[in-house]
Amino acid sequence: MGGHVLLGRQARREARPRRPERLLDPVGPEGTPVVVGHVLRQYSYQRRSLTGSRLMIDDFAKDNLHERLRRDRKALLWKLDGLSEYDTRRPLTVTGTNLLGLVKHLATVEARYFGEVFDRPSPEPLPRWQDSNGSDLWATEDETRDQIIGFYRRTWEHSDATINELPLDAPGHVPWWPESTPPWHMNLFAIMVHVLGESTRHAGHADILREGLDGRTGSRAEYEEQIDEEARAAYCAKIEQAARTARTD
Repeated sequence: MGGHVLLGRQARREARPRRPERLLDPVGPEGTPVVVGHVLRQYSYQRRSLTGSRLMIDDFAKDNLHERLRRDRKALLWKLDGLSEYDTRRPLTVTGTNLLGLVKHLATVEARYFGEVFDRPSPEPLPRWQDSNGSDLWATEDETRDQIIGFYRRTWEHSDATINELPLDAPGHVPWWPESTPPWHMNLFAIMVHVLGESTRHAGHADILREGLDGRTGSRAEYEEQIDEEARAAYCAKIEQAARTARTD
């Protein structure tokens, strides 16, 4: 009977689905653990061959990050639809944040991070990063909306080529980051995560700015919410009441 129990346990163990094989060992240089988001990886300066499930995991990670970046790019541009030239350009916060400036800024971010960081300079004319003075955060009177949007769209093409042609562990170098930055924080995977974070953050800024202008909301065009003034007023009144009567002890 004991033998049957042991055999049954062994069968159950063998029947359990195996955990996906880790992409790479979770240690960095000199055995230091490396954590990037929820992914443990080992980075090196040499390209390693990936086969089978490892290659599938790499492809999935790249495709997932890339698709989310494409989504946020489109969402940001949608926030300009239907607005006057003035409303796209004027400062909407006390620090001067404006919608067209967000587009110009993210175009510059992508052009640099997916360009010179991987020794693939953007074909767009960019000032030296050492000369950065905040001019990428707003549109001058001589720059048209179409010019800035065109710059952003052309930058997508250059960025997408870099993403498609390089492996996730392709080494990069960010000269404007501290010299102490570990090299495995500057490979394609880390840079994609960084740029996606920037894009998501500024798309959120644009969402709030657009809501303040005309009340239109939604994370993407297909998810735009219809404006119901009565429902919005009641909702805000409820929150206001809770804020005023909240305990402060």
